[in-house]
Amino acid sequence: MTTILTSVSNVSIGVIGGSGLYSLDNLKVLGEYSPTTPWGKPSDNLIIAETNTGIKVAFLARHGRGHYLTPTEVPSRANIAALKHIGVKVILAFSAVGSLREEIAPRDFILPTQIIDRTKGVRPFTFYEDGIVGHVMFADPFSSDIADIIYDVQKDLNGPKFHRNKTLICMEGPQFSTRAESHMYRSWGADIINMSVLPEAKLAREAEIAYQMVCMSTDYDCWKETEEAVSVEAVIANLTGNADFARKLLGSVIPVLAEKLEKSQVKSVIDLQGSASNSLMTAPGKRNEETMKKIRYILPSA
Repeated sequence: MTTILTSVSNVSIGVIGGSGLYSLDNLKVLGEYSPTTPWGKPSDNLIIAETNTGIKVAFLARHGRGHYLTPTEVPSRANIAALKHIGVKVILAFSAVGSLREEIAPRDFILPTQIIDRTKGVRPFTFYEDGIVGHVMFADPFSSDIADIIYDVQKDLNGPKFHRNKTLICMEGPQFSTRAESHMYRSWGADIINMSVLPEAKLAREAEIAYQMVCMSTDYDCWKETEEAVSVEAVIANLTGNADFARKLLGSVIPVLAEKLEKSQVKSVIDLQGSASNSLMTAPGKRNEETMKKIRYILPSA
């Protein structure tokens, strides 16, 4: 029987992913938490778990358990707000991606460093609106020091090939690319493609949460004409094949990351503190107080 938690706090690590990533062998599930944020309900209940050393982790299925939300329908503001409100300082986000490069084979893992936005502006993408203007820096959308931790840990796990310093392009979906689009993205310097990193990464930055996506290659998109065009069946087969290693990777990364957080050794977390609340451009006398109440749900000092 599922334990429903009425309140949750002091959870410093959040994991956003799909089915399977909330059932790590070395984690004890404490229960589920169903928050209501000023931006509505998150995609699913937060699953709150604990390692055998007492490290708490929050898991969230991005598309809901059962995968019933399209990339456009994912309530990213509620997802990020819910995680921030319970204390999350770091998000490890997992996502399937298509490969735009020969050297990135299906079932390889990738730690991207850059993003190109090809969404269509139909996804709510900021907490700053309705009488509040705020600008946050987004030149480097991922947390390189967290990527370093993940990369170092995976070296001892005998897992798939890992790639670094790659550019991720985010498209709207839910349809896959045309061949012309796929070739265009390659010409732009993109290496991998998904439908999930935005606005998730931007909202995490506004909420002062360090964010790193871990990408799992499932196919060659459709640019590689010697391969079959991407199919849902191929994506699911390769994603399932990656799931076991993803769980193994998380089980090893979480204790290392938690120890560094405890010792204040994660620079991206330190650098982000106060960065968003200090980015408000609207003069105090012009601020919409109702909007400010919502923002204080994630940034109490704003």
